[in-house]
Amino acid sequence: MASTPARALKAAARTAPLRGRSKAAAASSHATPAPLAAREPLPRFTLDDRSVAGTQILVYHPTKGVDDFVQQLAVATPLQLVATERHGVAGGLLKDLSRRMEIPAARMFTILGVPKATAEKKSAAGDVVSGSGGQAALGMARLLGMAQDMLAQSTAAEAEGFDSAKWLGQWLERPQPALGGRKPADLLDTPTGLKVVTRLLGAIHSGAYQ
Repeated sequence: MASTPARALKAAARTAPLRGRSKAAAASSHATPAPLAAREPLPRFTLDDRSVAGTQILVYHPTKGVDDFVQQLAVATPLQLVATERHGVAGGLLKDLSRRMEIPAARMFTILGVPKATAEKKSAAGDVVSGSGGQAALGMARLLGMAQDMLAQSTAAEAEGFDSAKWLGQWLERPQPALGGRKPADLLDTPTGLKVVTRLLGAIHSGAYQ
């Protein structure tokens, strides 16, 4: 029998498609694009005054929390995502992801491929984690967004009050037959591994979850 989390997320897949663009976004797609410098920031979107290759980057603000950053990722343009991947993310995001998903900080650092000493130092100093570790942290945040979206679309009674972040943290640590018995968490420190885990999590939409 499927678990409560599985039933809730499976119901999301069965009763609703992937979330589409908002009405505002759909309307704006028919308007004549304004020059980049003249555009207004998207709602919920916090941009830094720094840029990479002329494109503004996403910024994690601890006072707004992980869920706000996940929402930023959901509405970001591909170029903004590329710029952010090149720049990196705030070290504090790694620790806050661990708290949000109820994964021990040391384990989260290992999952993301960031040495514990480096992660602790950058978090304390407010420095950026760049390279593969920063990209893995962004990938983790996007997985969290996927889990939240699936739950938001669920009509199952079990979905009310269900903590998708905690569920994701537990799911990542469970061996998956589709991965040859490996844990999804053990693949997230590489771009290819992240794609594999993203596809596996997306299979929940078809009821093929593990």
